[in-house]
Amino acid sequence: MTEPTITCPKCKTEIRLTESLAAPLIESTRHECDKLLAQKDADIAQYERSLREREQALAKAREAIDDQVAEKVSQERAVIVADEARKAKLALATDIEQKTREIADLQGVLKERDDKLAEAQKAQAGLIRKQRELDDAKRELDLTIEKRIQAGLEATRDKARKEAEEQMRLRVMEKEQQISSMQRQIEDLKRKAEQGSQQLQGEVQELELEALLIAKFPRDTIAPVPKGEFGGDVVHRVLGPLGQPCGTILWESKRTKNWSDGWLAKLREDQRAAKAEIAVIVSQALPKEVETFDVIDGVWVTHPRAAIPVAVTLRHTLIEVAATRQAGEGQQTKMEMVYEYLTGPRFRLRVQAIVEAFSTMREDLDKEKRAIIKQWAKREEQVERVIQATVGMYGDLQGIAGRSLQEIDGLSLKALEGPMVDDG
Repeated sequence: MTEPTITCPKCKTEIRLTESLAAPLIESTRHECDKLLAQKDADIAQYERSLREREQALAKAREAIDDQVAEKVSQERAVIVADEARKAKLALATDIEQKTREIADLQGVLKERDDKLAEAQKAQAGLIRKQRELDDAKRELDLTIEKRIQAGLEATRDKARKEAEEQMRLRVMEKEQQISSMQRQIEDLKRKAEQGSQQLQGEVQELELEALLIAKFPRDTIAPVPKGEFGGDVVHRVLGPLGQPCGTILWESKRTKNWSDGWLAKLREDQRAAKAEIAVIVSQALPKEVETFDVIDGVWVTHPRAAIPVAVTLRHTLIEVAATRQAGEGQQTKMEMVYEYLTGPRFRLRVQAIVEAFSTMREDLDKEKRAIIKQWAKREEQVERVIQATVGMYGDLQGIAGRSLQEIDGLSLKALEGPMVDDG
């Protein structure tokens, strides 16, 4: 270990400090250092005490300041609260005064409205009473007007009826013309639509029927009806055993899916034109009540499979009737001839044609009558509504204007009461 040395400040000589030499110096230096340290500790303790005292004084001053601030704030708050309370009381008093004025105004308005409501209710009661009186007067007026206008409406009704009848007649004629044109167009379209396979099938069935009749009755005269003549498809003239004519059967062939009742009337017309005693329709489609064959409205209706048996029966009947008629020839008087005509098929066909024509005319007449009655009733109702509306409008205006409204002849009570007195 190196020994410590010190340097002389004057001669700058280094002197080694031995333990015996340095001990007093070290001791004195330590003593001075301890002194200095004790003095520093005392100063520090004094400073700490002073600092604590200052902190305590500062805390007390802060508490005093806080108390003063709290007191000041409390005082200011009390002043502000008192001021705000004064302002609130003043505003509340102003609001209360304003509300009081508004309530007073509202009470005045309510009172005024109550007065007006009472007046309105009183006026309404008067209006109801006047309305009741007006209703009574209106009923009396309606009754009087009905009595006065009833006579005056006859000419108007007759004129309106004649105009309606003429217009309806023209309209009916126009509609009938349109319907006829449409029906012709429909028939043309149907014919064009059915010209294909249906026309071919119908012609095939017609030729087949003609061939079957020729094969079954080779002695009779069987020929197709020429185009453009009375109608039908095949004319079958029955000849007796001696070749004498016994009667004629008119055959009509139909091959469609649905039956039509219009075929019967048309075939009866064709029968009359052909002067045939019997008319037969051979159709695939039969009426609902017919299974194989039957007589409907004087026309025989049969299915193709029963056509030949029906033809045999009808032909035999015509031959028997002709034989009976021939046996009585030469013995008949005019009365018997008239009786035979009246009981024969020709007279029946003539009368049937007349009846059918009258039935058609009757149906057309009923349709026109219903249409004209409907139009007349509509015109009458329109005239009555116009008169009632005019009288009601005059009554309303008279109720509003009072006596200032000029009287209208035929609508015033005095003018209307006159006929009532005369009628009474």
